[in-house]
Amino acid sequence: MKALETKLAQDFDIVFNQKNLLETAFTHTSYANEHRLLNISHNERLEFLGDAALQLVISNYLYRRYPDKPEGEMSKLRSMIVREESLAGFTKVCGFEKYIRLGKGEERSGGRKRATILGDLWEAFLGALYLDQGLPAVEKFLGEVMIPQVEKGDFDRVTDYKTALQERLQIHGTVDIAYTVIEESGPAHSKIFTVLVTVDGKELSSGTGKSKKLAEQAAAEVALKQLGN
Repeated sequence: MKALETKLAQDFDIVFNQKNLLETAFTHTSYANEHRLLNISHNERLEFLGDAALQLVISNYLYRRYPDKPEGEMSKLRSMIVREESLAGFTKVCGFEKYIRLGKGEERSGGRKRATILGDLWEAFLGALYLDQGLPAVEKFLGEVMIPQVEKGDFDRVTDYKTALQERLQIHGTVDIAYTVIEESGPAHSKIFTVLVTVDGKELSSGTGKSKKLAEQAAAEVALKQLGN
């Protein structure tokens, strides 16, 4: 944690008062489960809080930045900014993935690169920062790291992957495209859904997300990539 504290201070001018919050934010459930006797806290509760803080800050920014955008467009833009893959990308940009504490099994299976884990880490860090220093600190950090990417227009091109996939597959006629939830994991407040997309009964691809709709979009996105789009 010392190396992480140094990085936060040097790169973002962030110094945690409650070191235990920072440590908890960077502790995955797999690590806590492998060290039950030590009674180590993991980051799921902080993730819940950080998600709320993130949604509020981004919503407030979009509301003020785009006074003429209707609610629907702002919602779509926000969903792209805070989607799992986006948050995982910001985690990597900040180099946070190097410091997360994972269980041995999760480490071996490539958990340090998994978008779900990295996105959750981002939210947990924001939750810890909120508890330690309040919402202004979260706004300042996101203003330095996330907002510049929004200003550059990186998220303006909102893609509806399900519609794109349907258009791609139905070029030569109608096909039956179905999305089915094949797995649900995680605690009740932070479930992860895995959705399988089939075409005329044949499996095409799968995707994960924090809601069924996001998982469907992820599955469609994977399918498009497989089809060479």
